[in-house]
Amino acid sequence: MRKSTHTLALVLAALVLMVACAACAGCTGRGSELVDTTAPDDNGYRMVVDSRGVAVEVPINIERVVTISDGLIESTMFVLGEDEKIAGVGSSCLQRVFNYTYPTVSGEAYEYRDGMNPVTYLNPGIRDLPRVAESGAAVNYETLAGLNPDLVILRVGSCTLRSMEDEGVQKTIRTIEALGVPVVVLKAHPCFDEPDLSTISDEIRILGTVFGKEERAGKLADYLESRTQMVVERTKDIPDAERPTVLIFGASPTSRKAGGAGNVKGTNTVESYFIEEIVHAKNAYRNTGSPTISAEQLLALDPDIIVLGTSNGYHPPEELYSAPYYQNVGELSAIKNRRVSSFPWEPCNCAKRLEYPIDVMVIAKAAYPERFADVDLGEWLLDFYKNVYGVDDETAKALRSAQWMDWCVEGGT
Repeated sequence: MRKSTHTLALVLAALVLMVACAACAGCTGRGSELVDTTAPDDNGYRMVVDSRGVAVEVPINIERVVTISDGLIESTMFVLGEDEKIAGVGSSCLQRVFNYTYPTVSGEAYEYRDGMNPVTYLNPGIRDLPRVAESGAAVNYETLAGLNPDLVILRVGSCTLRSMEDEGVQKTIRTIEALGVPVVVLKAHPCFDEPDLSTISDEIRILGTVFGKEERAGKLADYLESRTQMVVERTKDIPDAERPTVLIFGASPTSRKAGGAGNVKGTNTVESYFIEEIVHAKNAYRNTGSPTISAEQLLALDPDIIVLGTSNGYHPPEELYSAPYYQNVGELSAIKNRRVSSFPWEPCNCAKRLEYPIDVMVIAKAAYPERFADVDLGEWLLDFYKNVYGVDDETAKALRSAQWMDWCVEGGT
């Protein structure tokens, strides 16, 4: 465990930053004005302002980092060339390889194997790292302290740490700080009343300041934003009367066991933001939250397009078409017209990660196939992976398979 020595200059720098943050107390926390770093002090530290607006003293020479996130932190560290410094993680979803099989009415089965988080494929060593936390469970502070980290970076809004309003999350932050370990807190989009994408860019830029790679982080954030801005430009002029209804549907086995058909994404979710503010379509479900709905409610909504999201497992378009337990909703327009698509496999899908432009493009292609006829989704994905992660064509194809998006090559949209 490392306890820093404060010099007078460092204290004054921190006070200046705190005053700046106080002046911005009425801000939402979205925007580059809350991301700052001072020049390194004589003791080898820099001050970084995290998503809370808190000035955190971070070592210049970071050797060991514990991350608590579902992949955003780890993926960004990979892009920045800092992922080998990860000494421990806080999500089992980063370390697992997943397999799913779905039955069909014909008696055949669709099998999906070797699905994983993209950063896990890119850095297989993540699977062998110590795990300091589990989704929905408390952090193991003894394990964390034993890793002797220089820094802990955690993302609130992930499946492990759901909300800044949760006293357990606040206790986690205080306890780690009490160990003498600097804690940089990122606030994911679920922490905000009106989620959008600027917060993800802010998180990426904060990580850039942590590792002294602001320019590379800025380019990454700008590239991701450019992928979604292209969709905005192509769809912003579509009249309201011509905008189709889109339902983000979770074909969850848990929902079916409870008597429902699945769950849906309401108007206060980031998925709804994708639909309405970026793609300029309409969310078919007009209430808030992510509730389970019945087959009758699903039939009553009768959306033009259905996009299947990760929900207690991966769900391919074919599941809605041919699984025996969905034959009772076969009269849905989206099913009859073969307008069902799927998001990529996103284990631990509590908050979006670097792959969020893929979700946007899947919705856009499904909602407006004619406007995106020039976009071959299979090839677009390869280009995306190569630009984000700096990989070759073969690795990009492997990432597409790891996210189970080969359906768009095998005759999909």
